[in-house]
Amino acid sequence: MLLKIEDLHVSIGGKEIVKGLNLQVNAGETHAIMGPNGTGKSTLALAIAGREGYEVTSGKIIYQGKDIIGMAPEERARAGIFLGFQYPVEIPGVSITNFMRTALNEIREYRKLPILSASEFLGRMEEKKKLVEIQNKLTNRSVNEGFSGGEKKRNEIFQMAMLEPTLSVLDETDSGLDIDALKVVANGVNTLKTKENAFVVITHYQRLLEYIVPDIVHVLYDGRIVRSGGKELAIELENKGYDWIKKELSLA
Repeated sequence: MLLKIEDLHVSIGGKEIVKGLNLQVNAGETHAIMGPNGTGKSTLALAIAGREGYEVTSGKIIYQGKDIIGMAPEERARAGIFLGFQYPVEIPGVSITNFMRTALNEIREYRKLPILSASEFLGRMEEKKKLVEIQNKLTNRSVNEGFSGGEKKRNEIFQMAMLEPTLSVLDETDSGLDIDALKVVANGVNTLKTKENAFVVITHYQRLLEYIVPDIVHVLYDGRIVRSGGKELAIELENKGYDWIKKELSLA
């Protein structure tokens, strides 16, 4: 099992957001997490990544057999956890090329792999740029500076392709994308999926799941996963909304 979350409770500023969440993700799987605003989806993603300010008050996050709650965010990244942000940040003055070369070599050093030469790195960049259809004029600029929403998301998928993480958590990667950009991002995710890695895709809408077909769909409501199922569950949510989940829970 690649990721196992047991009875996870997460608070922000003393307010509990995630309230006893359980989740299991195996290598080779894509899991979609859906739910209305304010139910803890982004909090879960940031807790997995180890973001400061997201306090795990109890429970476990077990990644590759090890509880990672005490690990720093950069250690988790080196170990193969990638977080795609809902709102990617800009890093003025740092080119994408230099940013990616530093990040990639940090990970390779952690895994005791040889550092890539300049020519090897540039060759890898060209290969991955074709995968996500990202243009040279973007990779020559500072990280996300002046990028549109779609360009930022393409850049994140490009980063994921370069780093080849074992676990990718994509927090509403479809936010702000037009249909063409959505297809490119989804194609990148589908192409990168292997039997050794896994994806957790967080989204409000079923439309993303028309292109990234999940193995399992989870409904996160009031800080807990309250229902899991196949792709048909996402279609049901699209048709009915989330009110019916609330009604079912109130009757239970």
